[in-house]
Amino acid sequence: MAIDTLCVQAGYTPKNGEPRVMPIVQSTTYKYDSSVEMGKLFDLEASGYFYTRLQNPTNDNVAAKIAALEGGVAAMLTASGQAANFFALFNICSAGDHIVASAAIYGGTFNLLGVTMKRMGIDVTFIDPDDDEDKIAATFRPNTKALFAESIANPALTVLDFEKFARLAHSHGVPLIVDNTFPTPINCRPFEFGVDIVTHSTTKYMDGHASGVGGAIVDSGNFDWTKYPEKYAGLCTPDESYHGVVYTERFGKGAFITKATVQLMRDLGSIQAPQNAFLLNLGLETLHLRMAKHCKNAMEIATRLQKDPRIAWVNYPGLADSPYAPLVEKYMPNGTCGVISFGVKGGRNAATAFMDSLQLAAIVTHVADARTCVLHPASTTHRQMSDEQLEAAKVPADLVRFSVGIEDVEDIWQDIDRALSLACK
Repeated sequence: MAIDTLCVQAGYTPKNGEPRVMPIVQSTTYKYDSSVEMGKLFDLEASGYFYTRLQNPTNDNVAAKIAALEGGVAAMLTASGQAANFFALFNICSAGDHIVASAAIYGGTFNLLGVTMKRMGIDVTFIDPDDDEDKIAATFRPNTKALFAESIANPALTVLDFEKFARLAHSHGVPLIVDNTFPTPINCRPFEFGVDIVTHSTTKYMDGHASGVGGAIVDSGNFDWTKYPEKYAGLCTPDESYHGVVYTERFGKGAFITKATVQLMRDLGSIQAPQNAFLLNLGLETLHLRMAKHCKNAMEIATRLQKDPRIAWVNYPGLADSPYAPLVEKYMPNGTCGVISFGVKGGRNAATAFMDSLQLAAIVTHVADARTCVLHPASTTHRQMSDEQLEAAKVPADLVRFSVGIEDVEDIWQDIDRALSLACK
């Protein structure tokens, strides 16, 4: 099926007499007729549901839809995008291990890797994603377990060279994990370019209406963990908490997601609520329509901003003169995202005055919504970073992150124009 059809139809197919709309299974637990049947579930000898912290039918249906959209073999939902990134990495990393990560990533993820996971004994080296392969390759160590990046960085809008990063990861025997939140699988399917695992903050475009926080992990099934049994012992050696099951032997291409579910979700419990999964599915049904409108509107606004004398600079990867135009043409020819970053002449103070003067666009700690919204990352999402870290993350102090919604583009522009007139007197 085409991806437009998958948005609407994938994940849930009702049988005769069942609800046409995917039902919300709002139950913590599930009944069985015998202890033997229940015991088989706990030993991973049978599939089924017994406690929603591990699995829930609503969540599984939505995860299956996201896996279909990305072209993966299996997926799982998490309580947030941060939980998805943490689970994806912690599923293969432990104390004493090392991660190589792009510095041009969301500030919360930068903090997750650079502070919280460091406290757990997992080290990280941040690299400039635009550096040449030799320079990035020099940061890998024998204990490196993963290479992590964002397909389009939030809010730097750096576009990842997937094939370069895939070569680097695979030449060092590690998977490439990419957060694909901004382009979504509508505009980019990273598995087609060598990425092994994809994560999402489903809170953003996938939900699309600021209705529910959530995340997702999708496995391509292409990384062969068994080639490195000592490096990925958690997947390739017996798990004593499940009577010695070896995930790669028992579950094959489903090993990574199965382990993340039965180990990490079991112990850490960052499950997405079934109600949120239901709302997420409603968003997914129109994702292909909304992304086209977001991108069309963003291109128009970015083009006008480029010509406006009150604007110091504009960064939008869809522009023809963007330094990432060749990568966009290669990996995202049908569009990128609806997020623009730019600077207002007059620096940080002018940017603040501009934002305070907006009426249609709302100042919110959110992005990738049906409604146009705006944020100053240096004083909000990235405020924990030093000036040096902001520079490395490609987030200058005057950067305004403008998430173009699906309203009429003329109304959006009139709001911007009025606010600039007030801020740049």
